[in-house]
Amino acid sequence: MKLNDRVIAVIGLGYVGLPLAIEYGKKYRVIGFDVFQGRVDELKEGKDHTLEADLVGMKQACDAFKSTGKIGLTFTSDPEELKQANTYIVTVPTPIDRFNNPDLTPLLKASETIGKTLNRGDIVIYESTVYPGCTEEDCVPVLEKNSGLKFNQDFFCGYSPERINPGDKVNTLTKIKKITSGSTPEVADLVDALYNSILLNGTHRAPNMKVAEAAKAVENSQRDVNISFMNELALICDRVGIDTNDVIEAAGTKWNFLKYRPGLVGGHCISVDPYYLAHKAKSLGYEPHVILSGRAVNNSISKFIADKVLKLMIQKDQKVKDANVLILGVTFKENCPDCRNTKVVDIATELEEFGCRVDIYDPWASPAVVKHEYGKDLIPAIDPDKPYQAVIACVSHDQFRTFDFKKYHDQGAVVFDVKNFVDRSVVDSRL
Repeated sequence: MKLNDRVIAVIGLGYVGLPLAIEYGKKYRVIGFDVFQGRVDELKEGKDHTLEADLVGMKQACDAFKSTGKIGLTFTSDPEELKQANTYIVTVPTPIDRFNNPDLTPLLKASETIGKTLNRGDIVIYESTVYPGCTEEDCVPVLEKNSGLKFNQDFFCGYSPERINPGDKVNTLTKIKKITSGSTPEVADLVDALYNSILLNGTHRAPNMKVAEAAKAVENSQRDVNISFMNELALICDRVGIDTNDVIEAAGTKWNFLKYRPGLVGGHCISVDPYYLAHKAKSLGYEPHVILSGRAVNNSISKFIADKVLKLMIQKDQKVKDANVLILGVTFKENCPDCRNTKVVDIATELEEFGCRVDIYDPWASPAVVKHEYGKDLIPAIDPDKPYQAVIACVSHDQFRTFDFKKYHDQGAVVFDVKNFVDRSVVDSRL
């Protein structure tokens, strides 16, 4: 089958799937599928709560199908419509459970759905982050069971890990280099050509799917380990009584020093992917000490921040019980509505356990999402007349860069800067 004859179904229309569906919809017939009807309805109305989509491009791709019926984009939650496809791209979440074990439920359910519509000659490409071997060992059996077809005989697979960076308007889908792979050399060629048809910076073709799967897990595990070292440095510097950022600036004068910064490590990638790699390692009899040690350090930072704020409040003779604390920002990064795995809520919870009254304000986050996912209420606006005994700047949204921290500092409040963006003269401590 020629490349232009491919009918693509993108399974999962979140931060990864939607931009992919839009780009392919400019050149191919694309079916955007999501199990959540509300998400499908939103997209049909031309809206996107993730703020990642090119809405103009989405409208053009949808209009293209309406006018030609051959190329373009449509959205659906009906699995029956997937029968039109011959190429499936899976972009569903791959989270962890409360024990930090990989939760493959969305991935396996997506594979089951695809298996029921799979035909001979079809290709299933996975983009969801997994551990090495997951596609062949976990997903393929589900595809075979539900389709009655034989892998690498009747249908084929590929793996091309996503590299979407929420909130990043520079390193967008078409401008990055993509890793590609396939279950046979011929399929690898086709998968590579398919991605190259929409990318500006080309691809890196991995020798097999396991290498591609491992590469994705390693990308984020490396960042996690590096940040954990800086977080550990921050813990040490706090005990020494020096500023971590001063140390980093001094060390950064050496030509080969990498300026990683300490901070809260949340989001769907860096705080999750290391557990997938660790899971695979442990299943093979190896205990990944560095990876898990880094995770332990990074997971301890929320408690450290809360404890530090409480100590500073006591030093300022502030009463902890019933103290008003303002937290600025709840998303896992700046200028982005993504709240997945945010560690800010852990700070709030820790302070509340000590009797503090915590207000969380974030102009980017969805109050409904935060309430549903974490049980926390966001305040709609900051009351300028309300006294606060502590203000914690957790996220460096542009809106917070002009916030009057000096006002609260002069009133005796503790000001803690997690992201190193507040004027140092009005900060009591920073990470």
